[in-house]
Amino acid sequence: MRILMLGWEFPPFISGGLGTAVEGLTRSLVSKGHQVVFVLPHPVPEGHVSHVELVGPRVLANRAAALRKGNLASSFSANDSSETHQVINAGSQIVSHRVGPVGSDALTHELGALTSYEQIIERLESFSPASMSAYPSSYPGVDVGDVLKKVVELVEAKQSQHAQSIRENDTLNEDVELFSSLKGSSASQLAVVMETVLESLGEMGIASSGYGSDLFGDAQRYARLVAAIGLTEHFDVIHAHDWLTYPAGLLLKAITGKPLVCHIHATEFDRSGEHINQGVYDIERAGMSGADRVIAVSRLTKAVVHERYGIPDSKIDVVYNGVAQDGVQPKKGQAIEENDKIVLFLGRITMQKGPEYFIEAAKRVLEIEDNVKFVVAGSGDMAVRMIEHAAAIGIGHKVLFTGFLRGRDVDRVYRMADCYVMPSVSEPFGIAPLEAMRNDVPVIVSKQSGVSEVLTHALKVDFWDVDEMANKIVAVLRYPPLSQTLREHGHFELRGLTWDGAAEKCVKSYGRAIASV
Repeated sequence: MRILMLGWEFPPFISGGLGTAVEGLTRSLVSKGHQVVFVLPHPVPEGHVSHVELVGPRVLANRAAALRKGNLASSFSANDSSETHQVINAGSQIVSHRVGPVGSDALTHELGALTSYEQIIERLESFSPASMSAYPSSYPGVDVGDVLKKVVELVEAKQSQHAQSIRENDTLNEDVELFSSLKGSSASQLAVVMETVLESLGEMGIASSGYGSDLFGDAQRYARLVAAIGLTEHFDVIHAHDWLTYPAGLLLKAITGKPLVCHIHATEFDRSGEHINQGVYDIERAGMSGADRVIAVSRLTKAVVHERYGIPDSKIDVVYNGVAQDGVQPKKGQAIEENDKIVLFLGRITMQKGPEYFIEAAKRVLEIEDNVKFVVAGSGDMAVRMIEHAAAIGIGHKVLFTGFLRGRDVDRVYRMADCYVMPSVSEPFGIAPLEAMRNDVPVIVSKQSGVSEVLTHALKVDFWDVDEMANKIVAVLRYPPLSQTLREHGHFELRGLTWDGAAEKCVKSYGRAIASV
């Protein structure tokens, strides 16, 4: 099976939890004989070698050149009778169309008749120093400063309308019509479209790596990138990871008729609690509703998808994440100081991960056990607050903040730990506890996590019950038989949690999606 996979993270470019999951899953899919084409929103470095076929914006230039030379076949049927100028015009629409049409050049008219965010940006850009001198003669009696103030106010109002238009999928519908109209185009005409899309991506900034400041716009631009790549790509199923790729998945499904599988690693409720971003929620819901199958990483996540997004249970497949089974056993951990015990928190320092509960539990542990150090490995928007909180309650000298760790540093901190704690408020799955167990570390996990569904030899606690969390940490540190049992049985338990098993279940989900089309 040939799988077109859509995602924002793929090691080593971005190596967060989602990137780790994607890498493990794709390795197992490839080992089972499947082909994976993974579309990233930013360029893949020349010469980079991967177990999957990694493609990004640069591939458009290469494929456009190949189409012009007749060395690349289109997945759409070629029809040289189509008018080239029609395709060029369609390509121009891709470049110029962000939200709405460009308005009148008449300043006084536009101030009273602006109807789109694009028009406002157009006017803002016209207020460059070089053009300021033209206005007194062109528009006598106009106070440019006052005009600029009014335009800024209009920008703020139109930004809200822009977000609403995204939620209502207006742009998606227009893109579906645009790309669908290209069926039957000749190779040279498709090359023009690819070059035009590539030009628009460069102008709009999606060609840089990582997450930008305009995620809604980036998701739209990524969708056009995916659609353009899909013009010359053969595949059996579309597999979309995370909400940023759902517009792309929906667009590609609409123009190719191929089945779409949306993989839910986290929802907006996991990231934001009850104070969700409505735009993100609407995109998530549209993706799940439009998909042929939905993969949830746990029964907990399946329940959220069903209850909060209205997706039928029968459409959702639960596929637990795995952990790499490399067979290499870590060496015995070593303490930071003689006789010190190490309790580890590793993850993003955000509301979702519950770092404040870890700090509060640490305070209670230190009231009982003094020779303990608490290591917080990670970064996030709550990092400074946690440092200040630890200092305020008098345990700052006992809590070490390492910042973001990667590669060997992650393995090193696991080997140092005597106990790993994941106090997540809402965790669709949670790969870090599996990695801790692989490194022979006893784990304590939040009951509000998907991984708690599959782990038997781990201690479990409600994230908010810091007293019980502290009691369990003390038990692991004080009683060697308990710690040893968790280590031995936990490592044995990991044998049943593999990416091969996850890959097999994903393939079954692909089959259900294909059968439903």
